[in-house]
Amino acid sequence: MTANPTDTSAVQGRTLVAKVAEDIRAQIAKGRFKSGDRLPSEAQLTQEFGVSRTVVREAIAALRSDELVEARQGVGVFVLEPPARTRRVFQNADLARVSSLIEMLELRTAVEGDAAGLAALRRSPGQEEKIFEAFDAFRTSAEKGEPTAETDFAFHLAIAEATNNPRFAEFLHALGPAVIPRRAVAADGEETVLPNADMRRIVAEHEAILAAIQNGDEDGARAAMRSHLKNSQTRYRSILRAPR
Repeated sequence: MTANPTDTSAVQGRTLVAKVAEDIRAQIAKGRFKSGDRLPSEAQLTQEFGVSRTVVREAIAALRSDELVEARQGVGVFVLEPPARTRRVFQNADLARVSSLIEMLELRTAVEGDAAGLAALRRSPGQEEKIFEAFDAFRTSAEKGEPTAETDFAFHLAIAEATNNPRFAEFLHALGPAVIPRRAVAADGEETVLPNADMRRIVAEHEAILAAIQNGDEDGARAAMRSHLKNSQTRYRSILRAPR
């Protein structure tokens, strides 16, 4: 089906807004802009990022909604004190327990399924390359029999970032690499070693997700991700029922 040019333009606009907002957010996090500092003017930001004023305004609006900056009439936009930390999300999730582990996998199935579909539609060439590199690192670790939780998480995070909706990446960052089940269920906090046949299936599932994203297949990417995470639920129900 041929894409509607208007839809493509809208997606590109959302992508630019997300990129500018994330870049400014990162600069605040790294200390380039500290609490109380005034951000560069709208004209300066437009020139710095090579985007329109509309994109800059929407990016600033996103930062305002996150309470990172505030606009002062006639003065400019200023960086705010970081908001007080609230109770850490998911802090009651004990991922060593089958109930919490399956709950998180069900939640990830819902969220990451849509993330994969959006990544298939919105990814940039650079983001697609990052997904491929993460998959290649994961596959290499698996083939060598090395721990794969970190590279597995990096693959899922690269897909979340390729949605160009920062909330998906924030969701995974809130969970962290420990949400990868074979690390979560290990008694020593390292990583449960899976049978070679299981690891080959997991690599194949990741490859199916990658292929669908590279082909721009929204429905296929969503289905491949959901299948992978549902299969994970089945795998880890079996592992957690076995003597440990």
